[in-house]
Amino acid sequence: MASKTLVLPGGTISPDILPNPTNPNLLLKLGPGLRHVPPSTITSTVAGLLCIDQKKNAIWVENNSGRYIPQPNDLIIATVHHSSTDFYSCSITPHTTFAQLPQLAFEGATKKTRPQLNSGSLIYARVLTASKHTDPEIVCYNPSTGKSEGMGELKGGMVFNISMGMARRLLMAKQREDGGIAVLEEIAEKVAFEVAVGRNGKVWVKSGGVKETLLVGRALQEADVQGLGVEEQVRLVRKMIRQV
Repeated sequence: MASKTLVLPGGTISPDILPNPTNPNLLLKLGPGLRHVPPSTITSTVAGLLCIDQKKNAIWVENNSGRYIPQPNDLIIATVHHSSTDFYSCSITPHTTFAQLPQLAFEGATKKTRPQLNSGSLIYARVLTASKHTDPEIVCYNPSTGKSEGMGELKGGMVFNISMGMARRLLMAKQREDGGIAVLEEIAEKVAFEVAVGRNGKVWVKSGGVKETLLVGRALQEADVQGLGVEEQVRLVRKMIRQV
């Protein structure tokens, strides 16, 4: 599990607490909330918890109250706003400029086979490039493999808002062990559902019916708002399932 330390904007990150990976060739990965000041200084740009993952040699600031700032490789849920000849302009948050999604940025897409998205369509995508000087560019495939890996248009279902910290924890490979999240694992024992988590504080849920979909979304929101631990999440889920 990643260790955590409280940091404030402008604070310098001590070299003593930086990750010390077993593989010396693994490059240090700076995540959201941090800035590299050459040659070797790292400072925090926001207040929050400094999270350190020794295994991945990664460091970032977890800040639930701030606005989402697109970062390369982030998985996000976006809404198509309008389209042009070559791009879809998509909304990631109300506070960021439209992200540009090339109309061929889908697995195996050609001019004849590309998806036909309309205004209001939901998509699950990955941030390809992001800079304060240009609009973010997003794609619906993994640039390393060319495969969609679950990305693309999200049809049906519902979208629920969650904190960015909750989103990051849900995106961890081991939600219970590394992220302290047991909600989805517990619900999956009783209810079948699909889920897509966006780093921009959104989670899409689709189940067999409206009640089941609401169960998943509201359980995540309750665990998030109340800051529930694993055992408390288990009790919450069991209570909510009995009420469905």
